[in-house]
Amino acid sequence: MMKKELSTEQREELLGILKTRFEKNKHRHKGIEWADVLANLNANAVKLWSLSEMEITGGEPDVVGYDANTGEYVFCDCAAESPKGRRSYCYDHEALEARKEHKPANSAVAAAEDMGIEMLTEEQYRDLQKLGKFDLKTSSWVKTPANIRKLGGAIFCDRRYDTVFVYHNGAESYYAARGFRGVLKV
Repeated sequence: MMKKELSTEQREELLGILKTRFEKNKHRHKGIEWADVLANLNANAVKLWSLSEMEITGGEPDVVGYDANTGEYVFCDCAAESPKGRRSYCYDHEALEARKEHKPANSAVAAAEDMGIEMLTEEQYRDLQKLGKFDLKTSSWVKTPANIRKLGGAIFCDRRYDTVFVYHNGAESYYAARGFRGVLKV
């Protein structure tokens, strides 16, 4: 089993990256102070590891909200395009197993689980798009409702013509320009 903690050096480097991104993008988290976010990060090494995985795979995680019920800050992948290190995945394990040939390296659902994050829902994806323009050239798998998945499909989103679109595909499909975005509460 993989050890889910960062060395002191990795931790300090990541915290520096997150702080710089936080300060450059204040419009994403109005009314939230970095010192408060940092206190939560320092109290949770496993979630810091998950944020590191988001960063390593190209997600550029940043704070996009605060959950007053739990006292947690909401981080989301804010890279302009779907994270490069998470593309060319089919939707889930069942879809991966259904492919007879040309199997992708992983599925979006499994990769998110391995990273300790959640895939965005359609609603969360639409909320993210209110903070900027994302996926102008790529697309991102989103959590698919059970009734759609049961019928073999999965949904993904992107932004074209200044509009957020939701599409469907067979869950076993995968494309070089489609990845997934994640969310993590810390």
